[in-house]
Amino acid sequence: MTDPGRPAAGPDPRRAERRKERAAIWSIAASVAITLGKGIAGFATGSLALISDAAHSLLDVAATTMTWLAIRAAHKPADEEHHYGHGKYESLAALIETAFLFVLSGAVAFEGLRRLWAGESDVVFSWAAVAVLGFAIVLDSWRWWSLKRVARETGSEALEADALHFSADLINSVLVLIAFGAAARGYPQIDALVAVGVAMFIAVAGFRLAQRTLAALLDTAPKGLAEQVRNRAEGVSGVASVERVRVRPAGGRAIGEVLVNVSRTLPLERVAAIKQNVADAIARDLPDAELTITADPVQLDDETIMERVMLTAARLRVPVHHITVQNLEGRMAVSFDVEVDGSLSLGQAHEIADRIETAIQEELGPQVEVESHIEPLAVGHLEGREADAATVARIASTLAANTAEGPIREVHNVRVRETPAGLVVNYHCRVDPGLNVAAVHELVDDLERRVRLDHAEILRVVGHAEPLGSA
Repeated sequence: MTDPGRPAAGPDPRRAERRKERAAIWSIAASVAITLGKGIAGFATGSLALISDAAHSLLDVAATTMTWLAIRAAHKPADEEHHYGHGKYESLAALIETAFLFVLSGAVAFEGLRRLWAGESDVVFSWAAVAVLGFAIVLDSWRWWSLKRVARETGSEALEADALHFSADLINSVLVLIAFGAAARGYPQIDALVAVGVAMFIAVAGFRLAQRTLAALLDTAPKGLAEQVRNRAEGVSGVASVERVRVRPAGGRAIGEVLVNVSRTLPLERVAAIKQNVADAIARDLPDAELTITADPVQLDDETIMERVMLTAARLRVPVHHITVQNLEGRMAVSFDVEVDGSLSLGQAHEIADRIETAIQEELGPQVEVESHIEPLAVGHLEGREADAATVARIASTLAANTAEGPIREVHNVRVRETPAGLVVNYHCRVDPGLNVAAVHELVDDLERRVRLDHAEILRVVGHAEPLGSA
């Protein structure tokens, strides 16, 4: 999402933020209107159920205002003190709403039980109160639907809490309407029973909200999210296995890390590409996720001895070639050529060879015999210039003479360069395409030896073999 990679194109975050803020503001306005209507009607009729519902709506005003402030705070970018952003503000707002819900449910339940015990039932039926409740039911239905939709599309915990709040309001209003109907038919005591029922519903809603909020604050991974991330990462070519997935919610986003295992023989560019491919694969399902993708190089079961030797040499930045692996009646022997600066003394060169032999011994085990052959390596760039035409013609003639009747044919593209260390000769030739590489290498090396016998001034001969009959 330690290179997080470039996430795939997703929804515009600023547009989602503006939608969340607009939804919260409209929710505040609706809460104020409903609270005033229910409060006036409740005190006019003396209905405890309606007054408790108005108190619940008053709580909604505070809760939606807090939600709006929390959403604005959660949209602030990460800073020096909040490295993962401010998304937890939404969870904190939801937790405070939960506390309000429990306090309110306790107060309403106490008053309802007190009235039942005392036999108080002075509810006055009013068509105006019924109209207020009808209006509240319609408005709460619209608020619940709109907030639920925006919360689902933006992943907002605070708006999800508001939607849950308003679903409780909707049911509360329906229950209070039933209480008014019962009072009109001569059962005013139903009002106190409904108030207790409303209190129980508020408590249940608060408990559900508390569970979700505490899960977010305690960094509980959303159910199934880690498995979804793991499956996406495992499907990326080059990923040997997924070592670890850690995800946590933060303000409607998923934040965390993914550790994948890759072959240690891969070059850095390939490892970087695999990490990017993992990030892209996850972003297709979770465009809002911010996951750090880390690749751990590991030894795979199918690594060859030659790959392990080359890898060990690469770590020490020492070039090796001509690696030979032998199985000798139950034990293994490895030999190779190690290239060192030709200007070094034998003692210095031997220290380098000894260091790489020790490293390979540690990699393969003490039971493996390791032997190296020291070869000089031309270090740095040779300054030079093109040789004159006569020199080129003379060396081209020698090449042609030594390949006149042998398996090497059609010597061409001969180039000769003069350097302070001697002449460097490059040429192309054609050979039977059926020969194996080892045989062709031996033919080219033999040709180099013969040419250098005739031209002692040559430092190096580089022969490029092509299949006979190719263009």
